[in-house]
Amino acid sequence: MLINCVAYQEGKKLKDISIEEISDYLIIPGCFVWVALQDAELAELEKMREEFDLHPLAVEDAWVSHQRPKIDEYGDSVFAVMHLVEMDGDQLRVGEVDVFVGTNFVLSVRNRSRKGFLGVRGRCEREPHLLSQGAGFVFYALMDAVVDRYFPVLDTLETELENIEEHIFVKGSARSNIERLYVLKRKVMTLKHAVAPLMENTGKLHRGRVPAVCVNSQEYFRDVYDHLNHINTSIDTIRDTIGTAIQVNLSMVTIEESEVTKRLAAWAGLFAVATAFAGIWGMNFEVMPELRWKYGYPSALAAISVVCSILYYRFKKAGWL
Repeated sequence: MLINCVAYQEGKKLKDISIEEISDYLIIPGCFVWVALQDAELAELEKMREEFDLHPLAVEDAWVSHQRPKIDEYGDSVFAVMHLVEMDGDQLRVGEVDVFVGTNFVLSVRNRSRKGFLGVRGRCEREPHLLSQGAGFVFYALMDAVVDRYFPVLDTLETELENIEEHIFVKGSARSNIERLYVLKRKVMTLKHAVAPLMENTGKLHRGRVPAVCVNSQEYFRDVYDHLNHINTSIDTIRDTIGTAIQVNLSMVTIEESEVTKRLAAWAGLFAVATAFAGIWGMNFEVMPELRWKYGYPSALAAISVVCSILYYRFKKAGWL
């Protein structure tokens, strides 16, 4: 689905144009065309390939729409794949935006995402002195918008981790905490898979041999790289904290099981003493003097009670009961 198709010249918007008019504006000096598609069909991508002379492999990657974040060069053009990570209730929704950038065009194809980039277009149009840098600045603005959307997700994950940490030492909550931590770990890894590859590829846009379309915007891409590096560092910190929290919760489970084991052992010891006394006096040998003693039964009960009381006191003092 076509969202918009606009021609710009010297940092200023010329007009909204139709797909059929694209080729007419591509030949105008200092002019570039910015096209935005959403959940594009193969026929739409093929039309864009013809208009912008896109590489077939890049078009194929955009059509498949389940790519690892990357930035590839095809001649004078650049093809970028970026993941769009958004919160959908308690779950993470992962979309994708594929961006084709040439000297006189920008094509963005957004898939499986509810949030568009109209705000990015408005921002660029409000800064004509920057938009005059051409398609490279639009590429930066799109990438910057994608990276900025990672920060709220990161904040949500950090808040969720803090909530779990508050319940770590609550008695009886260790097992549920471990389940919540593993769910959180999967979310963190989802964000990690979006950030880490993109950070690695963004380096080629501001250092070394920079693609021609990005030369005028190297400083801006370095800023994007810094943001990605900050997010990636925060993700690693969260992962380490989750690992520590899981170990603490496993230790809490072990401690709780040990407490139960000690209680069972203490009660077993009490009953073992009573059983031992009862076993001895229950053998019914003829020569046992206690068998015919008038106070034998109450004395036996008293002895069992005294010994068990002493053991109970000792276990209670040791914290086993």
